[in-house]
Amino acid sequence: MIGNILKMKVQLSSPVEYQLPVDDNLIDMNTHIGGNIKLDYQGEINCISCGRKTAKSYAQGHCYPCFISLAECDMCIVKPETCHYDAGTCREPEWGRQHCMQPHYVYLANSSGIKVGITRGSQIPTRWIDQGASQALPIFRVASRYQSGLLEVAIKQHVSDRTDWRKMLKGDAEPRDLEAMRDELAEQCSGQVTELQTRFGAENIEYLPAEMMVEIQYPVEQYPEKVKSLNLDKSPLVEGVLIGIKGQYLILDSGVINIRKYSGYKLDVDLI
Repeated sequence: MIGNILKMKVQLSSPVEYQLPVDDNLIDMNTHIGGNIKLDYQGEINCISCGRKTAKSYAQGHCYPCFISLAECDMCIVKPETCHYDAGTCREPEWGRQHCMQPHYVYLANSSGIKVGITRGSQIPTRWIDQGASQALPIFRVASRYQSGLLEVAIKQHVSDRTDWRKMLKGDAEPRDLEAMRDELAEQCSGQVTELQTRFGAENIEYLPAEMMVEIQYPVEQYPEKVKSLNLDKSPLVEGVLIGIKGQYLILDSGVINIRKYSGYKLDVDLI
């Protein structure tokens, strides 16, 4: 099957169910684990926003004009504490209202170790799965992306905000007590939380002490002892036996490939 791919669609089940979009088609990837897979890059990239051909992909699938003009590619998406919507300088105010001025959750996840992160409510549990988390727990609900960024800045003084993707792909993370970590962080950050509640209103910075932890299992038959990253830009043909899927990575016996990185790439996908 030949077409432009996007990041895999996911469904929380035991294990996670994955589908690979190829143009308008969806390939059920779980059923192909244990079989051979071949991804042949056709030398063409189409922007996932406007569809135009681009020689290089920016921000996981955009052409350069979209990269510099779309709000979804702005630096504040990576660093939400720098949100400038209220300053009137958002690239796309309507997009900002729909995506940033919406309830967000601050959460703890365990992928390569405990980390703090943020996501819109509509992206739970997709965000956790895309990061390869084996455990996840919402700890605060806030009214906007900006507020979630400010809270994350306070919490990441005590816990990492990053995932070691190589460690994540080497095996399941050691189970941790996220509820105990939530309570500990709430105590450590109580001063900053009170300041944010005073600034934005207590109803907009809500602590979630009763949320239940979510456990996530992935369709992996075997984890690699050594993680070798496969790069379609350097070697346009990737093939091997599909031995698992975790996060947005296909795990082959020949290496691992981050499918999300190649959104918009035109591939010939052959699954046996």
